[in-house]
Amino acid sequence: MNHFQDFIIIDDDHINNKLCCGVIEETYSDAAVVEFTDPYSGLEYIVNHFSKKDSVSKVIVLLDISMPVMDGWEFLEQFGKLDQHIKDRVKINILSSSLNSEDMARAQSNKNVEYYLTKPLNRESLKLIVNVLNKRYGS
Repeated sequence: MNHFQDFIIIDDDHINNKLCCGVIEETYSDAAVVEFTDPYSGLEYIVNHFSKKDSVSKVIVLLDISMPVMDGWEFLEQFGKLDQHIKDRVKINILSSSLNSEDMARAQSNKNVEYYLTKPLNRESLKLIVNVLNKRYGS
């Protein structure tokens, strides 16, 4: 069975990234975690690692929406242009400090966003998204 249990963190905040890594490693000790403070690098990594048709690996992305240069919304726009094979294996979850209802509604209306989580990441939220994504998309 191929489950979602590996992670990509895309957030310009180094402290948040370290916190997320700690929560993930405490919750899933065998999970692989890759972090990016530059969304362009994160998107490039996703394209390079998940475009191979013979690869079946899956990953959960924790994406901040408020970042300089390329924000989370722009990232989602570029992600939406990728091949469906990539989108099937990469599940994006917003992880933001924004409690703005417009941001939440915008995320919910984006077909490439699974969940909208508020910072800081905690074990309960992490377990929830992993369990739901594995039930929904695991194979």
